[in-house]
Amino acid sequence: MIWQTSRFSIDLTEPRVMGIVNVTPDSFSDGGSHGSTAAALRHCEQLLRDGAHILDIGGESTRPGSPAVPLDEELARVVPLVEGAVSLGVPISIDTYKPEVMRAVLDLGADIVNDIWALRQPGAVEVVASHPQCGVCLMHMHRDPQTMQAAPMEGDVVSQVLYFLERSALDIQARGVKKPRIVLDPGIGFGKTVEQNFALLAHQSALRAAGYPLLAGWSRKSSLGAVTGLAVEQRMVPSVAAAVLAVERGASVVRVHDVRETVAALAVWRAMQAA
Repeated sequence: MIWQTSRFSIDLTEPRVMGIVNVTPDSFSDGGSHGSTAAALRHCEQLLRDGAHILDIGGESTRPGSPAVPLDEELARVVPLVEGAVSLGVPISIDTYKPEVMRAVLDLGADIVNDIWALRQPGAVEVVASHPQCGVCLMHMHRDPQTMQAAPMEGDVVSQVLYFLERSALDIQARGVKKPRIVLDPGIGFGKTVEQNFALLAHQSALRAAGYPLLAGWSRKSSLGAVTGLAVEQRMVPSVAAAVLAVERGASVVRVHDVRETVAALAVWRAMQAA
């Protein structure tokens, strides 16, 4: 299975680790840690040394209750970093829902649009369709970042998420985005209860029925804190466990903060698979 992106055809026969690069002052886990372009680029380089296959750059926090970032501010955060990161020799993903940001970074050579709104913002599909090779990750989100945890989903989460993701993928294909460019993300923590998040993990194989690769984003999420009692900065071990469980249940890409530890754990998993 191949994920077609702007500059790379990513082989998904082996699980791929997407390293998180937040250039934000307020992200729930590492906000402010990589505030300058130089610091963020050094972090990118460290993630690659740790074994990351893909880098995911974000300039706006989407933690529950987070305020939206003005367009000019997000562009100022991500454009200089993307200009440097595209020379690192790996696929560069941009975590944004703003069409103007998508266009700016794709024009610079970025490879993937990772959109929590699944290209539902006006103009987003058109930008992605006009860059005919770029990859896209469509995520399920209930409501919006400001309100999603105030009133989480109700009912059968797996069937609702599957329906949404299938429809979203078909909708953008009808607009000219070919299937090999598409990866789906169930949106762990985005408008779901703790129990619903773990139901999505337990029944993740059902989401594979849609016929697209899956991306899983469990890293340091609050659901892991809810079941372990650990603070954000202490959630490396449960995050790695969740990543391995997600891969075991069919995820092709795991989006993580703790790249080195996740890569090591997946080496153990691969050895077991080969035995």
